[in-house]
Amino acid sequence: MTLVKYMLKKFAAIFFGSLFFFVLILCLTDLLMNLWNYISKSVSPLVILQILLFYIPKTVWYAVPIAMLFATAYMLSDLYARNELLAVFASGVSLLKFTFPLLLIGVVMSFGLFFFEDKVVVQTYAKKNELQSMALKKSSSLNNEQIVVMADQGRVIYKAQYYDASALTLYDLIVVFRDSEKKFESLVKADGATWVDGVWQINGGVMFVFEDDAFVKKDIDEAHSLLIVEPPETFQNNTMNVEEVSTEEARQYIRHLENAGLPSAEAKSQYYKKFSFPFVVFIVVFMAIGLSGKTRKNVLIVSLALSIGSAVIFYITQMITMLMAKFEVIPPVFGGWFPVMLFVFLSIVLLRFART
Repeated sequence: MTLVKYMLKKFAAIFFGSLFFFVLILCLTDLLMNLWNYISKSVSPLVILQILLFYIPKTVWYAVPIAMLFATAYMLSDLYARNELLAVFASGVSLLKFTFPLLLIGVVMSFGLFFFEDKVVVQTYAKKNELQSMALKKSSSLNNEQIVVMADQGRVIYKAQYYDASALTLYDLIVVFRDSEKKFESLVKADGATWVDGVWQINGGVMFVFEDDAFVKKDIDEAHSLLIVEPPETFQNNTMNVEEVSTEEARQYIRHLENAGLPSAEAKSQYYKKFSFPFVVFIVVFMAIGLSGKTRKNVLIVSLALSIGSAVIFYITQMITMLMAKFEVIPPVFGGWFPVMLFVFLSIVLLRFART
């Protein structure tokens, strides 16, 4: 127990110190990348500080795996350099048994990081982006034009010339109804439709039904009116970033994209990333155990270089797989999970050849 306390005390000091360092680096990087824009738009220092404060939870989310990797690798390498681990091994304690408390910490922090991202990071990151857009006077509109949306598994197809988000109104609207075999059934053409009290009010609409090899013009009946139920959010300019919403909101957004027949691969890969990324915390502990003890000299520099190098390789791999998933070269689930699976394999290999 004394040995475990000694190890955890040493680990905690290094972890929190490195976490602060990596968070500071990420914040300064974001600041420097936008500094010229802040100056050109005359953004006040107080607003810049607020933007950075909202960005801190996101940087913590990114920095925790790197800090875990560095803290574990540096602590074990330092113990190797001081010959303290040799005494541990000589007493019959294996490397895995000695580092088991760190593995438990990795498991707990993996789940904690997931809930931290879902309950805290998404909200603060959205606020950061919103405040930054306002400060830099970046305009974004929910209005949309030339809209085509499929709903009800392709049985209802909406086509509109323009959607006014402020008025909740569709202009020059055509709605095509198809049967279960996707064959044409009827068509509604209207000058527009306005969303009022949870329903679409059709303006200047008529219905065409194909009967006896000809289109027959009719008034819109109640049965077809009740089928025009797609909410206004479906027609607006979809600018939602899955990284800025909770898992439940992301799930609903993906369902909306699928129902509307819109591309959803990128959103799905980001959704899977929400679940895969926290497990990196557990994996990096394994990797750090395998990386430790490679040298007895310049332990701090070597551990820092290995940690940053591993993080760079991971993020580059993740960036590539996410792009491949976006363009549907690979399934979205691979885009989110492949980097994690790759590092699991590398961690096992490193642990296999670690000094014990």
